[in-house]
Amino acid sequence: MVAKISAGNSLFGALSYNHEKVEQGEAKVLFGNRIVENMDSGYTMHDMMVSFKPYLDANNRTEKPILHISINPHPDDKLTDAQLLEIGQKYMEHMGYGDQPYLIYKHEDLDRHHLHIVSINVDETGKKISNSNDFYKSKKITRALEKEYNLLPAERQKQSDNLPLKRVDYKGGDVKKQVSGVAKSVMKDYRFQSLNEYKAVLSIYGVTVEEVKGEIRGKTYNGLVYSALDKKGEKIGNPFKASLIGKAVGYDALQKRITFFKQSMKDKAIYNKSRNIISLLLANKPNRKAFEKELAKNGIFVIFRENDEGRIYGATFIDHQEKAVFNGSRLGKEFSANAFHSLFNENHKAEANYLLHDNNYSQEQNSEMESLGGLLDMVQHGDNYEEIAFTNRMKRKKKRRNPRL
Repeated sequence: MVAKISAGNSLFGALSYNHEKVEQGEAKVLFGNRIVENMDSGYTMHDMMVSFKPYLDANNRTEKPILHISINPHPDDKLTDAQLLEIGQKYMEHMGYGDQPYLIYKHEDLDRHHLHIVSINVDETGKKISNSNDFYKSKKITRALEKEYNLLPAERQKQSDNLPLKRVDYKGGDVKKQVSGVAKSVMKDYRFQSLNEYKAVLSIYGVTVEEVKGEIRGKTYNGLVYSALDKKGEKIGNPFKASLIGKAVGYDALQKRITFFKQSMKDKAIYNKSRNIISLLLANKPNRKAFEKELAKNGIFVIFRENDEGRIYGATFIDHQEKAVFNGSRLGKEFSANAFHSLFNENHKAEANYLLHDNNYSQEQNSEMESLGGLLDMVQHGDNYEEIAFTNRMKRKKKRRNPRL
């Protein structure tokens, strides 16, 4: 079982994400501690916000008072709602948040059901509840709960372990077979609407493809050529014509897939999960490295395309759970290449400016990263791509006083 604690400043964002899941029939509220519940309509957004309001009104020093916790059992663990509720309550009690207002949601949108808990880390007087050892405390608690409920132990996984395919290993031999396996799997399983989107998925697994055009006996033809990539993304070894691999990964097959997906992916619902995850991450205005890392933890990879001057002119997202590939612009203007370039460029300038004006930056930054510790390094167990990540690299911000709903 893996637990992950994220801190943020948007109560509405954390609650609305889970509330939308409930309305879509993909989640349900198991329990509300110190939360107003309407006898007729259950837990409403209004009543939930009202329940947290006194704590937010009292807070005048904590920049990120909202807690969003996920508790993820091993995929092979089968737990009843009653057991999940007990685990959620015991976890909050042992973490020192037992007297805080909090909501326990059970998410059912994945084969492996898991918990999301929304709470707050300041008490009724506005004092922050210490979280200096939360990572180690949480790890100790989850281990104890595993033993109590006879659950399978959690194991850390590398990000690459979450990928459904293995990256081509040029030194591993039989490169043609490796490239063929990746190309056929991606063509069969992933949904994309252009050659570039197809290439984006292939590149993750160490393969690229190029379109070739020519003329034979007065007739034009189009074909595809596949190549392996090294760790730097450079082509390595001899290329392979699609005809040597099979018609299933040829030009005609690719065009048919693209045409089909352009029609079937008109339903924007396929992007909802990815949009929610990306939106919540961007709310914390992360730097590029932290953004990419947190996305990967949620099973979403992003590939930014840049020109020689370093300007981002393209952003392609790959959701490995949905097997969907899409350019950021399809999600909206706020996810376009220009938006990401502006965000990351502003963050870079802000950090550079801070380094010039604060000699204590390194010492304080190291302290902050130590406290986050394993949170930034921890990857979800199994296929939990819906876990919403808030723990991006800590940045000093001007403190706001008396935040209001």
